Amino acid sequence: MATSLRLSDIGQRAMICALLLTGAAVIFMPLALTVYLSIFDETIIVFPPHGYTLSWYARVLPEFGGALQTSTLTAISASAISLLIGVPAGIGLSRYRFRGRGVVGTLLLAPLTVPGIAIGLGIFVLAVLVEERTGWRLGGSISLMVAAHVLITLPWVVRLCLASLANHDRAAEEAAASLGARPLTVIWRVTLPAMRGGIVAGALFAFIVSFENLEMTLFLTAPGMTTLPIAVLQYLQYHIDPLVAAVAVVQIVLVGAALIALDRQVHIAQVAV
Repeated sequence: MATSLRLSDIGQRAMICALLLTGAAVIFMPLALTVYLSIFDETIIVFPPHGYTLSWYARVLPEFGGALQTSTLTAISASAISLLIGVPAGIGLSRYRFRGRGVVGTLLLAPLTVPGIAIGLGIFVLAVLVEERTGWRLGGSISLMVAAHVLITLPWVVRLCLASLANHDRAAEEAAASLGARPLTVIWRVTLPAMRGGIVAGALFAFIVSFENLEMTLFLTAPGMTTLPIAVLQYLQYHIDPLVAAVAVVQIVLVGAALIALDRQVHIAQVAV
């Protein structure tokens, strides 16, 4: 009986290990293939390659520098505005009870449930209507793109701020208030430090969501102003070479390094729930 139980335990452990290895392979195999493709010394992707080179990485900035600048500026602006709105909203939804609280929370998180194409099309139609009625040129402007990206980044900031306060004991805030601290002082000295992990994680996730957005941004770009994902898509229409793989590897490295550094500081797993 003991032998059969040991064999059963060994079989279960082997099955768990096999499932873990399979999952890891499914996740990391595309990443490994992307890195492998990025060093092909070919103008057209063929396998096996005739040689290997790192020259594709030197072409990333000359080819996509303008689009990278637009994506970075848009993502930073959208993240900053989302923090200015999302942090107070998270505090209000978590700490206060008021009429319409559920409606406000639903509206702030609603963009997560709407397809990006629908949001982009709606904003494009709205910009056209505003231009027809007022003469203000909104289509193809950086301000419209930033405002649109705030819609998709704000829910992440609000959600992570709420998560960071969910397990935080209010005793410290109540103690500060009972000692005479004003509400704003309590928020600045007690609540915001407790939210540090959620704020930093929300800013990073907002930046990534904005920087990588494609489907909504398709409706908001104009000649001379395009983002990196759209520039890559347009490049693929006429070229099939390892340059796009090199761009993907650079993004993976930068985002991965940011996530690792952030996790060491604020432990993303504790707030991204």
